[in-house]
Amino acid sequence: CLPANQERLANGRLATVQFHPSAQVVMTAGHDRSVSLFQVDGIRNPKIQSIYLESFPIYKACFSVDGEQVIATGTHHKMFFVYDMMSGSIIPIQKVRGVEERFLRNFEVSPNGSFMLLTGTSGYLHLLSMKTKELISTMKVNGRCTASAFTPDSSKIYSYSKEGEVFIWDVRSRKCLHKFEDEGSLEGKCIAVSKNNQYVACGSASGVVNLYTTDVCLKENRPKPVKAIMNLVTSATCVTFNPTTEILAVASCETDEAVKLV
Repeated sequence: CLPANQERLANGRLATVQFHPSAQVVMTAGHDRSVSLFQVDGIRNPKIQSIYLESFPIYKACFSVDGEQVIATGTHHKMFFVYDMMSGSIIPIQKVRGVEERFLRNFEVSPNGSFMLLTGTSGYLHLLSMKTKELISTMKVNGRCTASAFTPDSSKIYSYSKEGEVFIWDVRSRKCLHKFEDEGSLEGKCIAVSKNNQYVACGSASGVVNLYTTDVCLKENRPKPVKAIMNLVTSATCVTFNPTTEILAVASCETDEAVKLV
């Protein structure tokens, strides 16, 4: 296949590549301060449009679940942008009332499209309404939170701390239901929950990815992984399941070609 973004190659590092939830469209965003959309036809992959965010290198961009918006956070900013694809408008969210953070970088969107979870510093997690982008509640883990994932039904959040602990939150009550230690983890890096809610994968700085069954995670404080995946030799920075929960992709951005499909 041709490069998806061949009609507009990025000038800087790409931070995000994501397929649209329902259309034959792919989005790229990155350090060259732009978000680009391409129609994927495999022949020409024509560019639909690019938006440029002045002095805003993008840390992460993500489609909303309905595919009508793109949310983008910067590398060193407390604000974030919402690009409304229906109206073509770029909406800056300058300040979320109640969120006191120097930088807003990492975030997750809930699978049901209702919530946006911002990862703050010092272990704070800010749950926002996706509709209004206003703060609903703040939760806090011990230590520093490095990654979070919603369960497929959007009822729970798994938050992975830098210290290797995983906290499980109830979205409705915002209470911590349980916490467990990720076996052998010196520093938590990334986490994913499978689409059928059967597995949780935790990737750590050593490159080891532990795979657990969710029922064990909810009961035990020191669960045994079903499998420890040792194929990465540098820090595991991305784990994700395919939609049918048959394949787990594990990757490290610290070295070339460090992507394994399990």
